[in-house]
Amino acid sequence: MLIRAFIPAHITAFFVPRFNENPLFAGSLGAGINLTKGTNVFVSIESGLERHIHVAFNGEPVKKEQAFISYSVAEEIIPQEFEGDVEIWQYFDFPNGHGFGNSAGGALGTALALGYYFKNKTFLQAAQIAHKHEVLNKGGLGDVIAQVHGGIEIRIKAGAPGIGVVDNIFSEEYKVLTIPLGRLSTREVLDSDVVKAIEKEGQKALGKLLKNPTPENLMHLARDFAENTGLLNGELLEIAKEIDKLIKLPSSMVMLGKSLFALLREEELPRVQEKLRDLSIDNYPICGIYNEKPKVGRWIG
Repeated sequence: MLIRAFIPAHITAFFVPRFNENPLFAGSLGAGINLTKGTNVFVSIESGLERHIHVAFNGEPVKKEQAFISYSVAEEIIPQEFEGDVEIWQYFDFPNGHGFGNSAGGALGTALALGYYFKNKTFLQAAQIAHKHEVLNKGGLGDVIAQVHGGIEIRIKAGAPGIGVVDNIFSEEYKVLTIPLGRLSTREVLDSDVVKAIEKEGQKALGKLLKNPTPENLMHLARDFAENTGLLNGELLEIAKEIDKLIKLPSSMVMLGKSLFALLREEELPRVQEKLRDLSIDNYPICGIYNEKPKVGRWIG
């Protein structure tokens, strides 16, 4: 039996890290957007004489240290007495390390697919396991709970799904322009001095968004956060300024990755696409906003 889980890619617009010795109570405040592109996880399980777990990214097998979070999730959910082969195939619509929640998508997709197969975890329990291993291994703080809720989300209480609190912003049909340009280590940023600026600016942005919870206000606050923390700079900032000349709302930086995003109206797309071609940028997925929960179930191809 083949199980498939779809987890939306997630863009964090701004955030406030909340650390806790208990990983289920750690997480982040902030806001972000879930996308119609994301991570598809396929799990195939066959009984055998020995226990083996295999993980592959986009069809290529990876070593345990390259997918430690997903391996950790699998080891916790697969029953101890199980013997056989567990193959976990993760396919990402966005490149790894660019800020689109791939780590959380792989962890959550693995947890949901295995929980579905073995029938030993609820949806919420599986999601909490994914969150726990994301936090313990510094893959991210708030992506899992955001992906569980979908839509344009506001994280107003930190923690794992079922502990943290998430609200959603009502929105019209915006398209989401994404421009993945490079990798940025979440672990390195969270371990650096910039965390103090992130906490200050993120708390300020959250307060302003809760007073005026609109997609338009989100984008203005996201840009202020990105610039005031110093995270948006150099070439990334110059590209953002070029895009801003052509659209109504400001673009901003994906947290945390060397990537940009913007909310566009349909009529703004052609001008932006022409500008990106002029800038020799040819990888810019255009997505919708994903307003549902992650999907999991039997896969019949």
